[in-house]
Amino acid sequence: MNSTNNTTNRKASPLLWILLLVVTLVVALLLIDGLVAPLSTVDTRVTGTYPDADLIVSSSTATTTESAADAALAAAARLDQFRTDYATRMIALAHNGLLAKLATSTTQVVDPATGTTTSQTIAAIPAQQLYAEHTSNWPAERSYPAEGAILPFKRIVAYYGNFYSTRMGALGEYPTEEMKRRLLADVAAFEAADPDTPVVPAIDYVAMVAQVEAGADGMYRTMMPDEHIDKAHRLAKEVNGILILEVQSGLADLQTEIERFEPWLISPDVHLAIDPEFAMHNNAPPGTVVGMVDADDINRAAAYLQSLARKHSLPPKVMLVHRFTQDMVQGYADITPNEHVQIVMVMDGWGPPANKIGTYYHITEPEPVQFTGFKVFYGNDMKPPSTRIMTPAEILELSPRPIFIQYQ
Repeated sequence: MNSTNNTTNRKASPLLWILLLVVTLVVALLLIDGLVAPLSTVDTRVTGTYPDADLIVSSSTATTTESAADAALAAAARLDQFRTDYATRMIALAHNGLLAKLATSTTQVVDPATGTTTSQTIAAIPAQQLYAEHTSNWPAERSYPAEGAILPFKRIVAYYGNFYSTRMGALGEYPTEEMKRRLLADVAAFEAADPDTPVVPAIDYVAMVAQVEAGADGMYRTMMPDEHIDKAHRLAKEVNGILILEVQSGLADLQTEIERFEPWLISPDVHLAIDPEFAMHNNAPPGTVVGMVDADDINRAAAYLQSLARKHSLPPKVMLVHRFTQDMVQGYADITPNEHVQIVMVMDGWGPPANKIGTYYHITEPEPVQFTGFKVFYGNDMKPPSTRIMTPAEILELSPRPIFIQYQ
């Protein structure tokens, strides 16, 4: 049976081969006819002559353009919201009645001829417009900071002092854990007094201390050891806060002394304070007279901090300037904040509440720069005839409201 089948297959093979050849030729002819268009299509798409090629490119370009446009619109919207929030908070800090103009209101108008009374609607003024156009002393500055600014979005409550001294303030007076507990309690007290403004705790360390002795170079100042500054920085981190470095320059050049702290100032959470009381002139040692700085000194320091912020991509720095007499700061109108430096004029006189409030309205309020601060002395503010220190609620009744509070 196998032999018969093999013979039959061999006889059928020529016919099968002929049929296969015919089918192959037909299929080949069909494929040749059909492949011309696809090959032409591929070629013309590559060369750009295909009728839909421009449509394909235009569609891709349009998608990219739309994405870029959407991103630009989103960025513009974020910037606008940031500026609205900033302007609103600055107006609220002024605490002088301007805030009411952000809302629609009504007033009663009496017609003198008929004596009839009608209600008149007063339209709300947009925050950015009011911030730019108001004619009050406060808000003092009409510009906007760079991204990441602390003020006025948060208030700063700081503990001041030096680790070598129990008399210079809370940092040296109390054991570390007690100091941190007290600081956070004062932070909570200000958050309770103003729930709309979160509070950042700060370690305000006197990193350069004016001296009664001239020292080896005759400059009447001493820079604290690196390990003490590092300790202060660690404490700031432990309370989720910031570090402020205080500079009392004595007879040394203020700007030169500030720049000695660059290794710490390039950190995003380290800020600066200038104490004019101990910025001495005419060879007068610290403590013999009250020192002073002028607008050039402050602007030079601000420009330096701005250069650090730009070079190291830092958020805006806060710069404090202490003041309790008129002459301590000269040329206030020429002080120029910039988008990378927020300047706070701190009223740090001591005494009974009435005296402190009087100094604030005599020295700080009439000479607007940008922000204000207020200092509370646990010891000196209790000296007779005073019987108490000011409360957070009392401090926040000041106009403008201080955005920085320092406890010594």
